[in-house]
Amino acid sequence: MKLTTFCFSPTGTSRKNMMAVVKGLNPDEATHNDYTYYNIKTGAGLNEVLSSDDLALFSVPVYGGKVPPTALERMGQVRGENTPAILLVTYGNRNFEQVLVQLADYVRERGFRPIAAAALVGEHSYSNAQYPIAVGRPDAADLSSAEEFGKQIANKLKETDKKDWDIDIANNMPQLETPEVSLQAFVAFVQEYTRQQQINPVKAYPTASPNACTHCGVCVELCPTQAIAIGSEEVTDTTRCIRCCACVKGCPTEVRTFFSPFAKPLSENFQMRREPLYLL
Repeated sequence: MKLTTFCFSPTGTSRKNMMAVVKGLNPDEATHNDYTYYNIKTGAGLNEVLSSDDLALFSVPVYGGKVPPTALERMGQVRGENTPAILLVTYGNRNFEQVLVQLADYVRERGFRPIAAAALVGEHSYSNAQYPIAVGRPDAADLSSAEEFGKQIANKLKETDKKDWDIDIANNMPQLETPEVSLQAFVAFVQEYTRQQQINPVKAYPTASPNACTHCGVCVELCPTQAIAIGSEEVTDTTRCIRCCACVKGCPTEVRTFFSPFAKPLSENFQMRREPLYLL
């Protein structure tokens, strides 16, 4: 089969996990479509139709328990013809919730049939020195595990009949267990945060101090939604920003920052190491 991948990965974690799976698949031919910046450069999504003899792979991050709308929008023109598809989501060590179900429904509507799925871990976008969240993930163990998953998918495609490839993500995908005390603490924070937002709505966005920013332009190149402009790198267009924190992670002088109120409760309540979960 010819492999075609579709990826949205502002901070690179979804891409790293995906390429480890691809390495395990070891396809004869592969075409990679990175939608992180695709629409900015071309003005439109890739209009491609894959056949039932092709293999598709979709890799996206989890933002607030959902697939980023930007990712879905940019992949919206891709179509399959009963094309087998591998679904990968990368989350920041809290929970992937129903994102794989959401992604499965999305690709099925466009003619794809999910045959394998994985919930993988990456360093959280909000992670920082004060409140670390899954720092350095995916690490060597994660990538080795993802590569092995790719090998298992390749074996499935070779050794089983096509009619037996389909998976039921909604009912069979393994789920995460969270200590009750951690879950209760995080839920209490979310409830209080929601209450405060109803009284005084405030949203934080990545910024840089005008006195510290060197105007190197790296953040402009890294921003997937053109929320930062050359010459005004210390400013963020809040109507465009999706708070992916690519600009923060990639700032060479580390002066671009984002202090989300969620960073502290996420760091405090989800320190346990989550391991990748797979469904074949």
